[in-house]
Amino acid sequence: MVTTVDLPTAGTTDAAGSDVAAALRARGVSDVDDSALTRSLYAADASLYRVVPQVVARPRHVDEIDAVLDAARATGVPVTMRGAGTSIAGNAVGPGIVVDTGRHLNNILSLDPEAQTATVQPGVVHARLQARAHEHGLRFGPDPSTHTRCTIGGMIGNNACGSRALGYGRTSDNVVGLDLLTGAGERVRVRDGVSLDHPDGSDVERRLAAIVDAELAHVRQTFGQFSRQVSGYALEQLLPERGRRLDRLVTGSEGTLALVREATVSLVRDHPERLLLVLGYASMIDAADAVPTLLALGAERGAGTPDDRARLVACEGLDSRIVDLVRARHGSVPDLPRGGGWLFAEVAGEGAADLVARLRAESGALESRLITDPGETTALWRIRDDGAGLAARSLTRPAHAGWEDAAVPPEHLGSWLRDFDELLREHGLDGVPYGHFGDGCVHVRIDFRFEDGGRSFREFLEASATGLVKYGGSLSGEHGDGRARSALLPLMYDPHTIDLFGAVKHACDPDGLLNPGVLVDPRPVEADVRPARPRTRVNAGLRLLHDGGDLAAAAHRCTGVGKCVAASSTGVMCPSWQATRDEKDSTRGRARVLQEALDAGPGGTLTGLRDPALHEALDLCLSCKGCASDCPTGVDMATYKSEVLHQTYRGRTRPLSHYTLGRLPTWLGLIGKVPPLAPALNAAGRFAPTARLATAAAGVDHRRSLPTVAGRSLRRTAREAPGGTGTPDVWIWADSFTDQLSPHTGQAALALLRAAGLRAEVIPEPACCGLTWVTTGQLDQARKIVGRTVSTLAAYVGSGVPVVGLEPSCLATLRSDVEELVDSPEATTAAQGVRTFAEVLTDLADQGRLTLPDLSEVEVLVQPHCHQASILGFDADKALLERCGAAVTVVPGCCGLAGNFGMEKGHYETSVAVAETHLLPAVRARGTKVVLADGVSCRVQLDDLEQLRALHLAELLAFGVPADQSTARPSRRPRLRGLRNGRGSDRGSDRGGR
Repeated sequence: MVTTVDLPTAGTTDAAGSDVAAALRARGVSDVDDSALTRSLYAADASLYRVVPQVVARPRHVDEIDAVLDAARATGVPVTMRGAGTSIAGNAVGPGIVVDTGRHLNNILSLDPEAQTATVQPGVVHARLQARAHEHGLRFGPDPSTHTRCTIGGMIGNNACGSRALGYGRTSDNVVGLDLLTGAGERVRVRDGVSLDHPDGSDVERRLAAIVDAELAHVRQTFGQFSRQVSGYALEQLLPERGRRLDRLVTGSEGTLALVREATVSLVRDHPERLLLVLGYASMIDAADAVPTLLALGAERGAGTPDDRARLVACEGLDSRIVDLVRARHGSVPDLPRGGGWLFAEVAGEGAADLVARLRAESGALESRLITDPGETTALWRIRDDGAGLAARSLTRPAHAGWEDAAVPPEHLGSWLRDFDELLREHGLDGVPYGHFGDGCVHVRIDFRFEDGGRSFREFLEASATGLVKYGGSLSGEHGDGRARSALLPLMYDPHTIDLFGAVKHACDPDGLLNPGVLVDPRPVEADVRPARPRTRVNAGLRLLHDGGDLAAAAHRCTGVGKCVAASSTGVMCPSWQATRDEKDSTRGRARVLQEALDAGPGGTLTGLRDPALHEALDLCLSCKGCASDCPTGVDMATYKSEVLHQTYRGRTRPLSHYTLGRLPTWLGLIGKVPPLAPALNAAGRFAPTARLATAAAGVDHRRSLPTVAGRSLRRTAREAPGGTGTPDVWIWADSFTDQLSPHTGQAALALLRAAGLRAEVIPEPACCGLTWVTTGQLDQARKIVGRTVSTLAAYVGSGVPVVGLEPSCLATLRSDVEELVDSPEATTAAQGVRTFAEVLTDLADQGRLTLPDLSEVEVLVQPHCHQASILGFDADKALLERCGAAVTVVPGCCGLAGNFGMEKGHYETSVAVAETHLLPAVRARGTKVVLADGVSCRVQLDDLEQLRALHLAELLAFGVPADQSTARPSRRPRLRGLRNGRGSDRGSDRGGR
């Protein structure tokens, strides 16, 4: 582990923060952290802004929120509430105490199906509430694109809306009651506009009513003019005819008026009849012009009761450039109608098909398509949900938030987009628009430049705000004003209205402790902008091809949208977060800490790439590559970790495991040269005393089994076998792990191909991909190894004969890392030319040269290797198995071993916890399913923890189902304290490797 190696002193803590932390602890707030690591993690949200807090508090009980405010008032330090940290406007960062409610205050306190309400703590994730409501045929109406991780408290903070607010309303429309603590320390509980503790109204309610009653005409004429007028305070909620709803005023106040202790929200019926119509237009402006027609059709009354009749619940715009980026990444994109932009029109309720037909007929679209396949529907909504991250990478240079969610009345949407497009051109900028077109709300990421410290950024925002106001628009349509737009409010509202905002703020928070710099007395829009800060440029060991060789630019791919911190995941990213639920163990958390380590501006929190805080954040990164495919902005933390380790240890003493596991192929090669060594070492590994000594000497956790080395390598067996003549039909690449640890998989591949009458041979030369050197940051050595390997493999690929890689991690290294290390035509040839077993078999079957086995009676449970899922893709394997007749169930996530990661001391608990996320529960519930795992790491993990010998695809196709997979076998529990539902470890035929 990195802690065994001498590293410099960690980044500094804030002296004042230590005093605040002490004040918090004295009041019973136990989870308080003012370390450089944690302050780095919470210095940013999903916006452009960087504000380093003094301390982070994570209340374990709702009363600790009161204690936080009491400490803030005593010390004069401000408070900023934070949910999932997905704020795009900069309203979840602050200079004082940042309060993370998501860690502990995440309970659904009650759900009443009859009343159709739920009471929750502020840190409850939207997706969890939605899942509970779904059990009763209900849903929480608003659904932001971040629904897998955003919290209800955060949604209340910025009055979140989402795609279906058109049908179900904003968060404020769905709030029933709140338990609040004002900045003055006054607790107020309101339900349906009635104060529960003060029948005549609380003091703060009376103060607010007096402010509005003195300005009734002005408030009525200024506020609530259209549904997405979110900017500023929603003073219309305090009108007498609106019921003087303090709870709905606080909703959307961005944590500047009161702290939410508890919330009661309404639920609505979730209509099972739901159809998605995709309409194609020449451009996004043409799509915007069609919106008023669609809205008018959607408002027509059809048959059925008001709650059940069909209505348009979503009308979303999507730019073709976002879809093009998904396609370029080999993502799943269903067929779309012709066009440069699309509208997703979702209809729900009785008679949905009739309304869809009317929309289709009168939409004016170039083409349209009704999506009937649930998988295609999910894929399209996933692209829309990932829009913020994808749009950031859809232009020739990085695009940013800032002017993110402006809204106009929908009838003006087309005109506003034309003006906005002209503004972009005038300022030499480009943007990718998408968003809630049915509500007149446009999301856009713009390729701002910040070399001038943010001056041009401010000028564009001011020009856009001025243009927007002509259409009666709102600076924010759902994300709040935050630091990005609060200073622009005087361009939208007159001075008298700005004074009213100040009066409301003073009535609730007279000392200005709650989220200062937002809405009232705002910071300038260019203040604290992260991209304007100087960055350290390192002489990278990797080429970092997608980021111009700049590690800092690569780290800043992360915009903080937080897909990696989803409550649950159907992909690979991020296995360590799923296991620990600690921000530092997420892709976003690591990226934020890396950004701080490379920050060269004043007020930095870390001391560079050797700072222990950075290494602590990277320690539990499995280098699974999940983020490389699952992160919308293309963060590749495995690559960045390799670079950091290279920069840290180059020319210095390394951790022990770097010399042992990090150079495993070298040791395997040496053992293979002395045949008697393998059985002797294997015997020692089975004898407990020597095994314990060996694991200690190798830096391996003592609960792990040592690798079992094959008595005869695949290449040696092939070399000694009688060979045929002529050119082979297929070459098998014997990577180091297949060659020395799993030669049986290579033998199975040969057997299958030869049984079909094909000549299959093993490449005789050694050809290591260098993976273990790459993951441990030994990049100089990896470059030499890879240089030799690509020279070898390129010659075979160039011959025109298919070359097959059997170990997914090694083949993925060829495709993703080789060109990062070596700049040569051979590297490109090898990277693009070596193929998966499934890819080659599919081609051979299509050509009629191979008859696939019949697996129609076989059910298969597959754990794709994380590199296979992330880099190679599993579609070809799944299609091949289904072509053979097998019923296939794919397990998401990572197995948890991840090569040297799960073997190293200090990682065992996390490794097992990752396995318990998806893999082990699926295996225990598999019934008669055959377990398939092409990755040697996955097979070792299953053997260690479940005493289960999983099969490689080649084994299943060549030999069928073995007897020991036909029935479930009992297992011991793993040697891990405190982990529930564990299973035992024992030795098997696959050990070590990735």
